[in-house]
Amino acid sequence: MRVELINTGSELLLGQVVNTHLQYLAEALWPVGLVISRQVTVPDGPLIREALAESFGRSDIVIITGGLGPTTDDLTRDIAAELLGLTLEIDNEIARVIEERLATRNIPTNKRILRQAQRPQASEILHNSHGTAPGLYFAPMALADGNRSPHLFLLPGPPRELKPMVENEVLPRLRALLPEGPAKGMQTWRVVGVPESIVEEKIGERLIALGIEPGYCARPGEVDVRIIGSQNQLEAAAALLKESFGDSVLPENARNLETWLVAELTLKKQTLATVESCTGGALANQITNVPGSSAVFGTGFVTYANEAKAKLGVPESLLLAHGAVSAPVAEALAQSALRAADADYALSTTGIAGPSGGTEEKPTGTVYIALARKGRPTIVEKHRFHTERQTFKHLVVQTSMNMLRKALLEPETVPLPASSLSHSSPSL
Repeated sequence: MRVELINTGSELLLGQVVNTHLQYLAEALWPVGLVISRQVTVPDGPLIREALAESFGRSDIVIITGGLGPTTDDLTRDIAAELLGLTLEIDNEIARVIEERLATRNIPTNKRILRQAQRPQASEILHNSHGTAPGLYFAPMALADGNRSPHLFLLPGPPRELKPMVENEVLPRLRALLPEGPAKGMQTWRVVGVPESIVEEKIGERLIALGIEPGYCARPGEVDVRIIGSQNQLEAAAALLKESFGDSVLPENARNLETWLVAELTLKKQTLATVESCTGGALANQITNVPGSSAVFGTGFVTYANEAKAKLGVPESLLLAHGAVSAPVAEALAQSALRAADADYALSTTGIAGPSGGTEEKPTGTVYIALARKGRPTIVEKHRFHTERQTFKHLVVQTSMNMLRKALLEPETVPLPASSLSHSSPSL
């Protein structure tokens, strides 16, 4: 069934309030077997009529949020009744509930507030246990133009009122509308360190051949692959992803790299330190965004200036001979942080974020990342990310965390190379 969502409210379009309704309703409808096919946001007032009239001609279910309150710009109820050819009347039971609710807060009832008690007799009341404005449900009916209206739900705008109403009033009605069909599930797998174009090239046609319509969502340094299908299809898709990308695929229950790292370090009872130059503390910030990270992360250094690098233990001769943005300095930074923090792992970053500061030998976007590990040789990687400053920093953070993740997946008995250096030119 085609589902459309109309969110009303001038505050949403003025940027004063973040519209969270789409995400919430999409997640709530999916287990019922429904996917929102179109969403539109309109300001309070007459434009609601235009959006609702358009949706009537192409939708099976329309959900509209907002505009049910007592003020003059709350017109959703009036416009819906007009389009359906219905007359609004005061519902005495709704009026009584409103009056009792306001009486407990010592608020007098007036005609404006009682506008919320208006409803066409053809509608069903959706009870509001957290506010005064009830929702309304209209079953399909014949229209003056000879067409039929969709299933129409009018819901309040405030999330504290809308969410309980959806759970208690809307979802049960929707379940009753839908026939039982083959069970479908949805999984989202995160592939890190691989560009979206390569991900799609490797698996896109093969997923489609499984009878799956895949979806992709790319971010700097990672790609989400969304799979919808039967249990057998989901299992086949998961096997294909792991076969194609191996350790670049995060476990399904890992929301992101930092969550996986904190969980894995906690399981191993190991600790991490960071020392950052070009990322300016962004790596430490990403790690400490995870609840429980204090169990594994105790020390983070920001050594933006060469003097700070020297104070941490990087020899000045090394800085003079190779420059701050170099493999030897990245390695020395990581080893110094490992010793100073007495950690099991230490990550260092040093690079040229731009837009200035690059040279022919070390152009803007060059970065060296080092991973020091207690009792094991240090790894150093060189990358170049052709992008602006903020995205550069994000890519360095993602690449650093992925470097640690790969090391954590290495068997303890397999020695790492003494000081490996890898190059990566394309921006992920």
